[in-house]
Amino acid sequence: MSEVHVFGIRHHGPGSARSLILALDALQPDILLIEGPPDADGIIPLAGYKTMIPPVALLVYVPDKPTKAAFYPFAVFSPEWQAMQYALSAQIPVRFMDLPLSYRFAIEPETSEDQAAESELPKTPTPEESSAEPTIRQDPLGALARAAGYPDGERWWEQMVEHRRDSRELFAAVLEAMSALRESVTDEVIPDQQFVYQENLREAYMRKTIRAAQKEGYHRIAVVCGAWHAPVLAHMPPQKEDQELLKGLKKVKIEATWLPWTHGRLSYYSGYGAGIRSPGWYQFLWDTPTEQITNGWLTKVAHYLREQDLDASPAQVIDAARLSETLAALRGRAIPTLDEFNEATLSVLCFGNDTPMRLLHQKLIIGETMGEIPDETPMVPLQRDLIHQQRHLRMRPEVNESKLTLDLRETMHLHKSHLLHRLAILGVSWGQKEPVKQKGTFKEVWRLRWSPENTIQLIEKSPYGNTIYEAASAYALHVAKGEPELAVLTALVNEVLQAELPEAVDELVHRLQVIAALTGDVSKLMAALPALVDVLLYGNVRKTDRTMVSEVVDGIVTRACIGLPTAVHALGDDTARELFLLIRNFNVALRMLQHAEHLETWHNVLARIMGQTTVHGLIRGRACRILLDSAVINGEIAAQHMRFTLNGIEDASQAAAWLQGFLAGSGLILLHDENLLKILDGWVATLRPEEFIALLPMVRKTFSTFTQPERQQIGVKVKGILSEIPTEKKNRPDSVDQDRADSILGILGHLLGNDPLPE
Repeated sequence: MSEVHVFGIRHHGPGSARSLILALDALQPDILLIEGPPDADGIIPLAGYKTMIPPVALLVYVPDKPTKAAFYPFAVFSPEWQAMQYALSAQIPVRFMDLPLSYRFAIEPETSEDQAAESELPKTPTPEESSAEPTIRQDPLGALARAAGYPDGERWWEQMVEHRRDSRELFAAVLEAMSALRESVTDEVIPDQQFVYQENLREAYMRKTIRAAQKEGYHRIAVVCGAWHAPVLAHMPPQKEDQELLKGLKKVKIEATWLPWTHGRLSYYSGYGAGIRSPGWYQFLWDTPTEQITNGWLTKVAHYLREQDLDASPAQVIDAARLSETLAALRGRAIPTLDEFNEATLSVLCFGNDTPMRLLHQKLIIGETMGEIPDETPMVPLQRDLIHQQRHLRMRPEVNESKLTLDLRETMHLHKSHLLHRLAILGVSWGQKEPVKQKGTFKEVWRLRWSPENTIQLIEKSPYGNTIYEAASAYALHVAKGEPELAVLTALVNEVLQAELPEAVDELVHRLQVIAALTGDVSKLMAALPALVDVLLYGNVRKTDRTMVSEVVDGIVTRACIGLPTAVHALGDDTARELFLLIRNFNVALRMLQHAEHLETWHNVLARIMGQTTVHGLIRGRACRILLDSAVINGEIAAQHMRFTLNGIEDASQAAAWLQGFLAGSGLILLHDENLLKILDGWVATLRPEEFIALLPMVRKTFSTFTQPERQQIGVKVKGILSEIPTEKKNRPDSVDQDRADSILGILGHLLGNDPLPE
């Protein structure tokens, strides 16, 4: 007669794990069934490899749609992980018994790829979701905690279970508590009926697995499951009910693998549904004997504070230890918990300052440990190629953010850059490229941070090739084939050249030529040029062929110059600001390119625009400034245009817009050309009060782009101009006409009742 022993545990609890090991040693089962996906039964033996170092996770996914995936994380202190270690060490059969994901994924409604990725990957709950109180089914430990006066289930479980060092009566007590809870929820209303349906299916399949083990002749069957499921596995209903529930379920093809995980992803702050608040603390509890917990933890805290150049003396550690133990005694606890340690640390070691506590929370309480998996782990070829390149290039993936500076003149650094750019094309967000101030240098700066989701991103692109090189080339061509936007294509060409994917370049450039020829929007043509100029100028840094893009650049410059004079007429303020930025960037790109014919064509176009009053002032002002900076016109001509615009018949807002376009970015022109400064000063002096108030924000915005020294020197120059004005002229407003004023005095006297009306 077989015996079924059910051990209800909480996922990722060191106390549960320690008690479970003692209970299994006492029971000596001949088969072990664990709550988990049976789809991964074939790779359980890998958990026994010495090179498998938690935290790790099972990844179960649909090969044709890798974003439809589920993670099953394990830490070294997870009861399920310790159960696997026990079974593999004792050489007894071990199986997962949850409802296979091949069924669960078939049950779930179809979603788009983006929605699937969002639903399967851990996410942070919204404030509404966080504030909504879960039902007993969804959070049974929380219900017990509230009944006992605790704020949440984890704190209650930690006090009742995690600090235990034996298994006597623990699992019987858990079974009794959960049985009482399940009896109380028979009439509970659950808004999510799909959740209830899947829970029923899961428990039916668990019982099916137990019955299968009984039929195979196993006598001592150990079942390790979440505490909530324990009652319905210990006291099973008739087999027929489960068969009816499971009948007719559809399946999808599933694959499973192991991947490295992190303590941060075990935390519920990451959005993980079965997350815990303190993985780093639980790791410490697992590794540390009970009598050393207080001194060990506070010493670890002190070491970290010292690493951050903060005071943490032995005397403070002693005081914090006494305070934490006193707080625990006042609260009726045998030993301090994390709450007591945090309060003692905040009071004694941090002097009431929350900032160091936030650092401690991230670095120690949550922790930043990342696991490792053995080479024998099943992977798609694309994963293996990435691991091979990471090892060859000595680029170990780390959960902590790190900075990588590359000198592209060095071969190894150039290959690292190629890898990071290829992964960026594939959408694998391992590295984020930082902007470098000096263009044309051999320097690249990357911010690197590996996340478990990067594996999903990589698996998703596995149909495009077996190596990073092949997949990046194929995926770039796939994106280009359906991309109608010129700016996106130019950015992609730039990225492909930086990634050193020559097989994709020819087809991409051809696609770029086709789209450029069909594009009639001048703004799109102008927006595309800077990225292509970067390719032409700096492609040789990466030893790429620059000539492939030159024909595209020639066509874009020609067509943009032809279309621009027509495109600049009758623009609104918002559109003019957008075109202003495009003109500025387009001009910078052409000046960097130093192509004499293109520059001559460009300057001719700007000269036409500069003299057309139907063009927005912002555009005309910029055109004038570009021509002046390029020495196409001299300061005298620029002064004529400024005088005509500021003192002409145009309204004041257009004059201010011209000034903004002319001066934007630098005030040096006003320092070196006093004539222009006098014209500007004279224009400001002639503005009526209401005009001055209306235009002041625009003028101030223009001058705010200047550096502080530039503004100070302009102020000195203006003060010098004012000092040159004769005193009698400054004291008498030029706008007063004395003769006209005298002629009105008689009428004014009559209105005031002093004089008769003149004849």
